[in-house]
Amino acid sequence: MTLQARHVLEFPGGYTRTTGPVIGRFLTELRDGRVVGVRTAGGRTLVPPLEYDPDTGDAVTGEFVEVGPAGTVESWSWVHTPRKGHPLDRPFAWAMIRLDGADTALVHAVDAGDVKAMRPGLRVRPRWRAERTGQITDIESFVPEITKIVSPVRGEYVLKPGLALSRFLEGVAEGVFIGCRCGSCHKVYVPHRLSCPECGVTITEEVELPDTGTITTFAINNLPDPRAPEVPFVSAYILLDGSDVPMIALVGGVPAHEVRQGMRVRAVWIPEGEWTPSMDNIKWFAPTGEPDAEL
Repeated sequence: MTLQARHVLEFPGGYTRTTGPVIGRFLTELRDGRVVGVRTAGGRTLVPPLEYDPDTGDAVTGEFVEVGPAGTVESWSWVHTPRKGHPLDRPFAWAMIRLDGADTALVHAVDAGDVKAMRPGLRVRPRWRAERTGQITDIESFVPEITKIVSPVRGEYVLKPGLALSRFLEGVAEGVFIGCRCGSCHKVYVPHRLSCPECGVTITEEVELPDTGTITTFAINNLPDPRAPEVPFVSAYILLDGSDVPMIALVGGVPAHEVRQGMRVRAVWIPEGEWTPSMDNIKWFAPTGEPDAEL
């Protein structure tokens, strides 16, 4: 049997002590929504202020300097389950924070929201309590500075196709690519157009092209796109078989880092019952598995 006795040490009304001129000034400034440090004879600024220089043991100068209020996290420890008496009732970090203009760091809570947000070098600012009494808890916690915002961007417009684009989209609605051949230079263009950009002559001959082709150049994109299969995704110039000018399209069905020039690809169409006069009929181009083509 283990013998034990419970003891409680308590001061009714609280334990009263004097602060002295240095700590008293620090707490008074906190009550007024400011943070100050004190200068040492060597020119360092101590925050929180001390009455003696910890390096030399000499008395500080008595010169107070306003610092911060922002600062930088030097090190931190995450509290997954706050306890009674902790400054926050949700997960937070205890952190060593060097306020701007200070040469030493103070310990305080950082309300980062998520452990993934914490890192050395994180910029933080104090969140003050509405009612302050001259305690270190007048700073409820520090919070990260705002370094980025998410701005919803959406543009909606109606495109009215001309005669050439309309003819091309009519073909897409039927599951084919319609191009045209110049009667002068004999180049085949896709999408369909009414005149040759090289010769300047009117084009009258239509050409139906297959939905296979070769990647000539490509770009790996890391910004989300609602049409893309995933991020990162690839947009590429694809030279359809039988054409002389590449067209741009998405590439899917293959990791972005495996896409290469000369890769043979085929259009991946949505179900035929959903076809409309739109390039949305083609989800993307995917590898055919054929050997790469010579460019």
